[in-house]
Amino acid sequence: MIAWIIRDNGYNRPECRRLMFLLTTILVFNVAACSGPPALRQWHTIEVKGTPTARHEAGFVAYKNTLILLGGRRINPTDVFDVNTNTWSAKEETPIELHHFQPVVMGNAVYIVGAMTGGWPNETPVQNVIVYYPETDTYVTGHPIPESRRRGGAGAVAYQGKIYIVGGIVNGHVDGYKPWFDVYDPVSGEWQVLEDAPNARDHFQAVVANHKLYAIGGRRTSHSTGQDIDLTVAEVDIFNFESNQWETISAPLTLPTERAGNFAITIGNEILIGGGESATQINAHSEVEALNTTNQQWQQWPSLLQGRHGSGFAVIGDYLYTASGCGKRGGEPELESMERIRISP
Repeated sequence: MIAWIIRDNGYNRPECRRLMFLLTTILVFNVAACSGPPALRQWHTIEVKGTPTARHEAGFVAYKNTLILLGGRRINPTDVFDVNTNTWSAKEETPIELHHFQPVVMGNAVYIVGAMTGGWPNETPVQNVIVYYPETDTYVTGHPIPESRRRGGAGAVAYQGKIYIVGGIVNGHVDGYKPWFDVYDPVSGEWQVLEDAPNARDHFQAVVANHKLYAIGGRRTSHSTGQDIDLTVAEVDIFNFESNQWETISAPLTLPTERAGNFAITIGNEILIGGGESATQINAHSEVEALNTTNQQWQQWPSLLQGRHGSGFAVIGDYLYTASGCGKRGGEPELESMERIRISP
């Protein structure tokens, strides 16, 4: 169409220049609206049927066409959100109080490895892997975790049929943050100790992108020294599964907004870090920052409508979701709200 205008009318005519400017503006607007992460795309609160149990220090994952909110402080029901009907349903309670964990979906199960139980600040690590089966709405006590490697607040990811656990803390919120790195085989129950990560951290989530594990965010919790939330970790640790070693990063690769209790998820070649809490502000963080794993550069995504920590991110279809969590640093207020953002055109 633009070529026809130029051919028959001449580009220098004022009306042609105005029309071309208008068409170009429309084209740029539409490209920006469909590629990410543009400023035009925003989070939206979802109108839902039913209400989940407000909670924090919980797990939030996608399973088929549902979103599962499980665990958190106290013994809570497992809340399941059907994205086709926008409906929350309360399911089975956890067998014990389970909090401070990153759930991992493998096959037909959700694995909870490296959780805490009990009250602040003297929580204890859970002794076993706990497995939730969404299809039957049942919890099973799984393999024991070696006593010397038990901790909570660790990052956990699935890779090639096994679950990798990094970081965590052994003594509730008092002290004992670790750089530990382990692999667990959910079939055999075998537990193998791997090389420590470069940095100790807890209260964070790990992800896998392009055959590499990324540990981003978190802190070194130390209630014993009065530094419950102060010692946030800026450095990013990367484990290369193909070379089987932690990568040496020549230039510091740091999280722009330091926080703990943050969410992490991989979308394409980007790792999104959102939410969290820190000593720098009373309200929970709403920032969402994306690390491009190709060029190792950070960019800003639209911020959450409601800052929150102690929950997670989950993707179904074209949308990224988050739900519940805590709206301020610490434990109150626990939230019931849910929001989402479109991630693809």
